[in-house]
Amino acid sequence: MTISYCTNVHPAEDLPGILAQLDRFAEPVRRTMQADRLGVGLWLAADVAAGLAEDASARAKLAAELRARQLEVHTLNAFPYGGFHQEVVKHAVYRPRWTERSRLDYTLDCATVLADLLPEQADHGSISTLPLGWREPWSVADEMLAQAAFEQLTARLRELHHSLGKPIRLAVEPEPGCVLDTVADAVSWLSGRVDPAYIGLCLDTCHLAVSFADPAETVASINAAGLEVVKVQASAAVQVDRPQSRSAETALAHFDESRYLHQVRELTADGEVLAADDLPQAATELPGEGPWRVHFHVPLHAQPAAPLRSTTWVLRDAVTALRTKQQFRPHIEVETYTWNVLPRAADWQDATERAEPTAATPRSDAELVAGIAAELNWATHNLMADVEEVRG
Repeated sequence: MTISYCTNVHPAEDLPGILAQLDRFAEPVRRTMQADRLGVGLWLAADVAAGLAEDASARAKLAAELRARQLEVHTLNAFPYGGFHQEVVKHAVYRPRWTERSRLDYTLDCATVLADLLPEQADHGSISTLPLGWREPWSVADEMLAQAAFEQLTARLRELHHSLGKPIRLAVEPEPGCVLDTVADAVSWLSGRVDPAYIGLCLDTCHLAVSFADPAETVASINAAGLEVVKVQASAAVQVDRPQSRSAETALAHFDESRYLHQVRELTADGEVLAADDLPQAATELPGEGPWRVHFHVPLHAQPAAPLRSTTWVLRDAVTALRTKQQFRPHIEVETYTWNVLPRAADWQDATERAEPTAATPRSDAELVAGIAAELNWATHNLMADVEEVRG
């Protein structure tokens, strides 16, 4: 397995901005970790991906800039199309859907770019994408359009495989509230519809935790269907065991921010999973009698202050299952895009037991660099104990 950090935590949506972010953040993270090489899971907004796909010299320049900074790219995040750091994102992140030509074109562009960025020693590349779209509206006609788009993408991925000598694979990422809400939904939809040599799953472990699915059983179900986990987005959700308590209400209020959607799920005593589409609706739509899990990507190395906690054990269990049960080794991408909307420092306890908390909205580039490095160190020590370097 290889490990990277996802650059969708940074806002740039043009090539000069992306290169500047490599200097401001990625290279300093590598130096902080004292790593010979650092993996970066690039997020390229649609406009910059299109520009790079049309310009071989620009792709060569980007590849050279990455090498000069000792950065490696094995995976791209092609879920957000653009505008991922606007004041309000919410449901906009699910557009365009896989029924729209622009989604296919964007993903094709990303594949063209990744083909020229992969290091020589890479045996495959991966591109994560959204789970078709938000669940409403969705029709039988939409199913057919999405399947046709996947077939066109697969044809192009086969061509790239022939020319590169190594595959680039699409990783479909289930997310609460979407057409493919859970891994079970994704397995049901993908099985028999796609060529598993080129399309598999992206296992976002925050999303997996929110669904209350068992990680080992989830991995087994994917493999039993003839599919593979192509990519893991290493992430953790927020859990509260007694959501009706006053302390829980106060603590959760600090995670109620307006930029991103924070879906909530409640596990009932009889095993049913109840749903609310965003944190503000949860108090009125859910009974609060069982534990809640909230779709809010929290830094891996730091726990929210009690009575909240993060679901890092789901991530550990999922990676353990993949290491022991799945022959194919997925890319691991640490994806905490929420650094700039995190609650204040007082709302965290440091999981590494240092005196000062290392989570909370960074006040400087140096603080963000330190936070990303701390997450990657946590991931390396907890998920990749037998790997000497953090690599892309």
